[in-house]
Amino acid sequence: MVEPKGFLKHKRQPVGHRPVAERIADFREVDLPLTPDEIRVQAARCMNCGIPFCHGTGCPLGNSIPDFNELVYKGRWRQACDYLHWTNNFPEITGRVCPAPCETACTLAINDEPVLIKHIEQRIVERGFEQGWIKPLPAERSSGKRVAVIGSGPAGLAAAQQLARAGHSVVVFEKDERVGGMLRYGIPDFKLEKSVIDRRLEQMTAEGVEFQTGVNVGVDISAHYLEKMFDCTCLTMGARRPRDLPVLGRDYENILFAMDYLTAQNKALTGESADESRPVNAKDKVVVVIGGGDTGSDCVGTARRQGARQIYQFEILPEPPETRPPDTPWPMWPRIMRTSSSHEEGCVRKWSVMTKKFTGYETRVGGLDACEVEWVQKDGRWKINELPGTEFTVKADLVILAMGFLHVSHEGLVKDLGLKRDRKGNIAVNDYQTSEPWVFAAGDTVNGASLVVTAIDSGRKAAAAIDRRLRERQ
Repeated sequence: MVEPKGFLKHKRQPVGHRPVAERIADFREVDLPLTPDEIRVQAARCMNCGIPFCHGTGCPLGNSIPDFNELVYKGRWRQACDYLHWTNNFPEITGRVCPAPCETACTLAINDEPVLIKHIEQRIVERGFEQGWIKPLPAERSSGKRVAVIGSGPAGLAAAQQLARAGHSVVVFEKDERVGGMLRYGIPDFKLEKSVIDRRLEQMTAEGVEFQTGVNVGVDISAHYLEKMFDCTCLTMGARRPRDLPVLGRDYENILFAMDYLTAQNKALTGESADESRPVNAKDKVVVVIGGGDTGSDCVGTARRQGARQIYQFEILPEPPETRPPDTPWPMWPRIMRTSSSHEEGCVRKWSVMTKKFTGYETRVGGLDACEVEWVQKDGRWKINELPGTEFTVKADLVILAMGFLHVSHEGLVKDLGLKRDRKGNIAVNDYQTSEPWVFAAGDTVNGASLVVTAIDSGRKAAAAIDRRLRERQ
């Protein structure tokens, strides 16, 4: 324990945000980082538990959280930075966008506020970059083996870096113009500025990873080419098939999937080409976001910065409680009310709302009809009942569907390879190896839509499995 009574002496200090009026005028990151002295105080709250649930249960990567807290408290920041990178390839990213299941599993969270783990992690790695401690780590010798990684999201980048450091020649194929996948195109800059990604890509390039962008594998490059030119291939395309809302009026042109909306804005910020035929700017519009998760929140923040006149966010699930309910006890991820910085910027949130149909004129949506619902458990299963007399109509100039994702796209490469899938439509694997022995898969391609931290962990483990296969066949 770094300070025996630190958790009693010090309170959790939340991370501040730039003023609303200031931050909605740009897309820069909203957080106001704590100072090194403040971070040291927060690290002092760590109890160094005998069984640290924060990294054993909470963190998918198994980050050595009590250890780096102690190192920060003792002023040994460089060693703390090394500890972080032993388990996490991109702590500067998870320190910004991870929902921090480690914190909900913190022992202090039983009856107090948890340690500020996520922000401590971010400040460690940022100090590492500032001081020049984070350098390329190229392999000492080459294995002579070639690996193709398809997709450059968190799983693909983690797998590529691990494989390159193991001595293999790695080529990452990305269908978009720039590398980063969901990190670059699916997360707004106000949560993750893209210079953060570019900084890490420079390290990976220096380590020998080759990036080929604008290449749609399965169209521009065939499965046969991959088998011929590479010893192994790792699929990390993500779960890009969005969940749709098949109701009357769904075909209006200004009803968009969340990822199309967010991608268009991210491309606009960097001058990349986008499909201008789609209405993606919310300026002076009434916007309805359907879906209450993180992606929906990102759409709310984006619409606010574009100058939306009014924003609604509808969620079909019931409003969660303010405190941890009995059905998600510690150290589980709690089903509680969460308010993001985007929500603080202004929107009307409604729960237990079902959209019945969209209305409009010619090709454009003008509103939607909805009703309130109740959730009833019967025979161990939940059922939705519409509540009579609760019907209402909302005007809408732009509707964004943010109801989650189903699975990886089955068209193209997955179909050409003839890969087996599980009952949810994900690629079926055994130790990250697919039904084709030379093809591996990781991240959301295997798990369905999940957390960035889970994708990084999956990519690292897939790389280890690929490395074992390549070395066994030498």
